[in-house]
Amino acid sequence: MNKQHFLSRFILQQANSTAPSSHLAQLQLTQKKPLKKAAILMLLVQRETGLHMILTQRALHLRHHAGQVSFPGGRYELSDDSLAETALRETQEEIGIQQKSIQLVGSLSPLTTTTGYHVTPFIGFVENSEQVIIDRHEVKECFEVPFSFLLNRKNFTKQHLIANKKRHFTYCCAYQNHLIWGATAQMIINLQRHLHR
Repeated sequence: MNKQHFLSRFILQQANSTAPSSHLAQLQLTQKKPLKKAAILMLLVQRETGLHMILTQRALHLRHHAGQVSFPGGRYELSDDSLAETALRETQEEIGIQQKSIQLVGSLSPLTTTTGYHVTPFIGFVENSEQVIIDRHEVKECFEVPFSFLLNRKNFTKQHLIANKKRHFTYCCAYQNHLIWGATAQMIINLQRHLHR
């Protein structure tokens, strides 16, 4: 799949998107504390071999989700004009890609996580000439995964976990020496469903 093919499918389905974002959305009904708004960026880049998606591995010393694979992004700040700006700002802070270099093309339905965040995933493109500059305080590694690999549902398995004393399922996907799971994998599954609807 190339950029033009992606845009055709994504935009076509955007207007028809009414599916719930996740089973975790039910947590909104049981949360004792207000959900915290956050945003991430599912960043795509066109390579000679096709589209690739940019992911990060969180720094090992972080208090929450240390070492986990994630998308660049973070918590909404009052200084942000919108959640889209949150995603762009956090991407620039974490992996050094300037906001002006990113073309946002849309978003998916928000995902409510077991940790009390209401996360809006944005989708964007960046030119393949852009250089990644990692903030080592937040990110251990930045890597790319062929988008065709992530679109293949056979590369994902379903596992169960206990969160907030309740049993939930999570998708898992192994790519090279990385394990993609939890909210990150769920967002990829949601994008798969959006494109294949």
